[in-house]
Amino acid sequence: MAGYEWISLTTDYGTFDGFVAACHGSIAKVAPQVRVIDVTHHVPPADVARGAAVLAQTAPHLPPSVHVAVVDPGVGTARRGVVLATPNGLLVGPDNGLLIWAAEALGGIDAAHELTVKEAVSSTFHGRDVFAPAAARLAAGASLSDAGPQIEPGSLVRLPDPVVTVGDGWLEAEVLTVDRFGNVQLAASGETLRGLGADLVINGTVSAHRAATFADVDQGDLLVFEDSAGHVAIAVNNGRAVVVLSVTPGDIVKLAVRQ
Repeated sequence: MAGYEWISLTTDYGTFDGFVAACHGSIAKVAPQVRVIDVTHHVPPADVARGAAVLAQTAPHLPPSVHVAVVDPGVGTARRGVVLATPNGLLVGPDNGLLIWAAEALGGIDAAHELTVKEAVSSTFHGRDVFAPAAARLAAGASLSDAGPQIEPGSLVRLPDPVVTVGDGWLEAEVLTVDRFGNVQLAASGETLRGLGADLVINGTVSAHRAATFADVDQGDLLVFEDSAGHVAIAVNNGRAVVVLSVTPGDIVKLAVRQ
């Protein structure tokens, strides 16, 4: 196996403590030649769906890599650690749904293996003691069989599919993420906007306009657009849509043609 030149890290560890540095150190001890890309370490604590969405929207834009993701409220329990092989990279992390969307974005799951832990490790820091060193060994050229026994992809834990419903002149979709600018990303794909007009109403009361970019509407106005990840998103020109709409991930937003 040729290995990989890159490892990516996506976690909810934050950057105030030494957790991320410890993961970097675990990688460097095993594969010092491998370069690390930090996707984010500010996934909200234990928010598996948010971590899954960020990783899935980022991984296809990275070089072929071993992607390590750790948002792991079940650390220390019977949940498995897994390696997923895709046509465009490997994914390493807990079997809690975190990796599946990214695997699909990278071309689908070709094979899945359960990580075998052969030495004593911390029961609360598998990112450092299990996932990071496993990723480093794989990046250095270890085979998937060395990581652990093969398992059926159908046995993997999957997150529920986000709600998306499309009707005549309207769509309802679950809020997938809210970014640091306050833009609200929906689970619906940008293609669903094709059945809607230019003037819209959100949740029956808030007016918005379809647009391509923020400057297409006046300052303070809401716009609905297809974002860089191919999802429907809602923003405010020089404002925060999340404040205007008072929504959080998991809420349902309805867009309809304004009558």
